Formats: sequence, structure tokens, C-alpha cells
Amino acid sequence: MVKLKLPNPGLEDRIPSHAELEVLEKEEADSRPKWDNKAQYMLTCVGFCVGLGNVWRFPYLCQSHGGGAFMIPFLILLVLEGIPLLHLEFAIGQRLRKGSVGVWSSIHPTLKGVGIASMFVSFLVSLYYNTIIACVMWYFFNSFQEPLPWNNCPLNDNRTDYVEECAKSSPVDYFWYRETLNISTSIEDSGSIQWWLLLCLTSAWAVLYVCIIRGIETTGKAVYVTSTLPYVVLTIFLIRGLTLKGSTNGIVYLFTPNVAELANPGTWLDAGAQVFYSFSLAFGGLISFSSYNSVHNNCEKDAVIVSVINGFTSVYAATVIYSIMGFRATARYDDCFDKNILTLMNAFDLPEGNVTQDNFEQMQQIYNLTDPETFASLKFETCDLETFLNEGAEGTGLAFIVFTEAITKMPVSPLWSILFFIMLFCLGLSSMFGNMEGVLVPLQDLKIIPSRVPKELITGLVCLLCYFIAFIFVLNSGNYWLSLFDSFAGSIPLLIIAFCEMFAVVYIYGIDRFNKDIEFMIGHKPNIFWQVTWRLISPLIMLVIFLFYFVVTVNKELFYSVWDPSYEEFPKTEKVQYPPWVYAVIVILSGVPSLAIPTFAIYKAIRNYCQKKNDRAGLIATSETSINGNLKHLS
Repeated sequence: MVKLKLPNPGLEDRIPSHAELEVLEKEEADSRPKWDNKAQYMLTCVGFCVGLGNVWRFPYLCQSHGGGAFMIPFLILLVLEGIPLLHLEFAIGQRLRKGSVGVWSSIHPTLKGVGIASMFVSFLVSLYYNTIIACVMWYFFNSFQEPLPWNNCPLNDNRTDYVEECAKSSPVDYFWYRETLNISTSIEDSGSIQWWLLLCLTSAWAVLYVCIIRGIETTGKAVYVTSTLPYVVLTIFLIRGLTLKGSTNGIVYLFTPNVAELANPGTWLDAGAQVFYSFSLAFGGLISFSSYNSVHNNCEKDAVIVSVINGFTSVYAATVIYSIMGFRATARYDDCFDKNILTLMNAFDLPEGNVTQDNFEQMQQIYNLTDPETFASLKFETCDLETFLNEGAEGTGLAFIVFTEAITKMPVSPLWSILFFIMLFCLGLSSMFGNMEGVLVPLQDLKIIPSRVPKELITGLVCLLCYFIAFIFVLNSGNYWLSLFDSFAGSIPLLIIAFCEMFAVVYIYGIDRFNKDIEFMIGHKPNIFWQVTWRLISPLIMLVIFLFYFVVTVNKELFYSVWDPSYEEFPKTEKVQYPPWVYAVIVILSGVPSLAIPTFAIYKAIRNYCQKKNDRAGLIATSETSINGNLKHLS
């Protein structure tokens, strides 16, 4: 077993002993927030970990990597990467009773940059994440109509035909790209602020502020709804989905493994990244949440329970999504077949009902023999169920295009739309609680703002700052900026932070000390599984994912998808290379949080060196040689 431990002078003075810890808990009982009960804490952690990514990113990755085959590396890496790091964050937060900045600066002063990096990432992710919630609110408000506004194309100004852009694409595409985003054709064409999105953005930040106004004292109450309601809605959708024609086609497609994908390194890389992001690790929020626990709370059991719920939710949500997508694909398959049947019936003047899906191929053969010239002039569409099932979408596209299209084909579609967007709102809001906790607690630990300033005011100022910066996402080019932030703000920085966290606990704080801490807190030492994963397996997995991700990203040209009605292959989105200045933005998004760690360590080292030099200079300056040759100190 790896026994390396780096020197760490002064650690005993920076952290409370076990005896002091119990006294400290009693002293802080009135001054420091705490959870009302264990259920409140667990629901908050589950709400933070289980977010929008479980509903739309995981199903997309399953589709991209061989369906059920993707779940094998996902579950393996969930055990070897996700659970160990989650347990580590829970345990170190509970032991040191501080937020991310306080925890890492207590372990070693030069590690304060790890907490600052987590704060930066939480801040950047909060900017665009709440904008997605604003879009969810816009769709929710528009769901109280029959028919739904994305059910049909609007008429043109002359009211003689449909709007051309909508006619060329589809009602759901048009409502998302034109009615909601009013999207430009380039990230460089900023356009103006879309007032309807701005109103929704204002509402989203206002709701969030009310929920987090007093930290866990208010979020702890909100999670009873935001963390449980999504499971109720998912179950309702599953029951409804299973009654729809073709739903089983989607579920079978999801769970049919393409074993060849297991040999693809990209599958394992995406599985590792998905485990990492779905746990909301390295944001700092989980460390803060666990710091409000009792000293003797069983953090090991908590980590296992939250991990199981998280993994189950990913698979459960994918099942629900694919039951609906199976229905959507079957409906499109039937529509395609109906067009072909109509083409054949019109060409040969056949009575209605004479041609069905079952005898269509047989009828084609008959009329190809009897009238080959007429038959050869007909144009039939290619109808393949698997092709329609393959037409998935990632991220916002899955929620606002694919799923909304499926909803329009359901009876009482406004009801299902309202339920769906309530679910997304709750998932997003509960994740935002953790993101903002990862910003607000480090601000207090850094003592940037005087302690006499009320918590409500600090929270309000941070929300207001985020709100104004987020105006960039409600411009005509806002969706391009949102994709940019989503791709780079929470990718490489989180991997670096998580690796530093595990390295710091195991090799700077000391794994033996950490084992004794856990034994003191929960009554027994961590078993061999935790020892092996903390010391070797988990850091190695994170290092491999980081190197692969870095190599792949650096070596490929970066493109973004543009919605352009003048594009020759429209309604497909056009892949356009980012303008050169965007690379500077990418460096800022990925680089600033990552570089906070070495920058602060170097700053601290230089400062310590200068202080020692000044101390020595001061010692010489304030001393003179006495007659007998000894030094005497002058006051």
C-alpha cells in the first residue's frame, strides 16, 4: 500500500483535535447553521447531485455508445471513481466543519487555491445553468394553451401559407430557435436582448434568491419539494409512456448492448466524465453541506446511499426518456409509412384501406409488375424505425425539441408539458442550491466581505452580479455562448480540482490521519476498498481521463452548431468553426479556475519567503553585539 506523505508543518495547529471538535460542535450550536434532520441533508445532497444532466446527457451518451453497453463502464466507474471521491468530500467537510476554501487552507495554506478554483467553477456554471431554468420557465408559461404553441407552424404575414422557416424545419424547431431564442446565425452577431427571456431570467434569479436567502435554513425547506417531485413526475411519465404505441421499441433499443463499444476508449472516457459530472464533485457545495452535520454522522453510509440513488436515477430517467422517444420514433415511422401508402394509392387510384403497412411491400411488387413505368416515377421515403430512434439530441435539444415533439403527439398534451417542465425546473433549482452554496460559503471563508454585513445582503449582491452577467445568454447569440460555457467551464477545471482534492487528503493531510478521523466520526476505519481507491485507483482514473480529454480537445478544431435558414442542408444545423477570439474565452473559462491552484500556491510560497527574509533582517537590525560578544535584543 502507498505510504508516501509529504511534510506538512503546523497542521496540528490549523485543525481541531478530536476532543476539541466535540466542544466546538456544542459551541457552534447556536451560531452556525445545521440541518433540521437527516432527511433534509440527504435530500439536499441528492438534489444537488441529481440534475438536468441525469435526464438529458446520460440518455444521449447511452444512445451514442451502444445502448446498454454504456451502462457497464458507467457503473464500474461509478464504483471506482464517483463513490470514493464523494465519501472523501463528505468526510473532510464533516471533520473540519468548513466550506471548500476553509477546508483546503486548513490542510495546507498553499492549498487555498483549490477552494478558490471550486468557487470560480460554481460561479461560472451558475451563470448559464440558471439561464436554462429561465428557458424552462418560458416553456412552462407557454404550456397553458391548447393546442401547444409548438404544435403547429404559424401563418405568414399574408395568412396564405406557413412561415417559410417553420415549413422547412418543424414546429418544435421553429418555436425553440425562432420564437424562444430568436437566434442569430453567428456567435459574433450578438443582436439585442430578448425581453421575454429577460423576464424569465429575472424570475429564475428571484425564485433562487428567495430559496437561498438564508443558506441551508431556507434551501433545507425547499428540497422537500424540489428533490422529490422529479421522481413523482418521472414515474407518471413512465406509466403514461408504457401505454403509448412503440414505447417498448425505445426501451429495447436503450438496453440492447452493442458489446463492440466496450473496446472503444471513447466510451470509457465519456462514462468516466459522466460519473464525475453527475455527482457534482469538486464544486465545493457537497463539502459545505457536510460541514453542517453532527461530528458523528455516518458519512460513509451517506456517500453510498447518495451514489446508489444517483446511479439509479440516471438509468431510471433514461428508461422514461426512451419510452417516450420510442413512441415518438414509432409515430414518425407511421407518418412516413402513411405518406408512402398515400403516394401508392393516389398513383393507382386505389380505395382507402386497400393498402396497409402489412401488405405495402406486396402491393409495391404487384404494381411494379403491372405498371412498371408509372411505378418507376413514384418517389417513396425511406422508413426505418432504427433511423428514427437514432435521431436523438444532446442537452437542451433533447428537452426543448425531441421531448416537446413527443408531447404534442400525446392526448391532453398541455398537461404532460406542464408536468415535464415542472420536473426540469425542480431538477435545475435543487442543483443551483449547491452551486450557490459553492460560491457563498467560500466568500465568507475568504473574509472578503466584513462579517457584519447581513447574509441576506451578500446573497442578494451575488445573485444580482450573476443576473447582470447572464444577460449575455439572452442575446440573439445567447445560445452559442451557453453551449460554450457548458462545454468548457465545468470540464477540465473540475478534473484538476478533484485530483488535487484527493492528492491533498491522501498525501498532504495524510491517509493515516484521515483513517483515524473517520474511525472517530463513524466508529470504524475505512475498509480495504476505500484505501485502494483513495490511494491509487481513483487518482489514476482522473489522471487518465484528464490526459485523454486534454489531448482530444487540443488536437481537434472546435466547431459550433449554427441555425441558419439559408444553409443549403437546412433544417440541419451548420457546423461552423469558432472565430479566433473565442479561443481566448475558452482559455479564460478553463484556465482561470485551473490556474488559481498553482497561482495561489506560488503567491503563498513567495510571501512566506519574503516574510522569513524580513524576519531575519528585523532580527539583525534590532540586535547589537555586547562587550562579551553575545547578542542582546533591543526592544
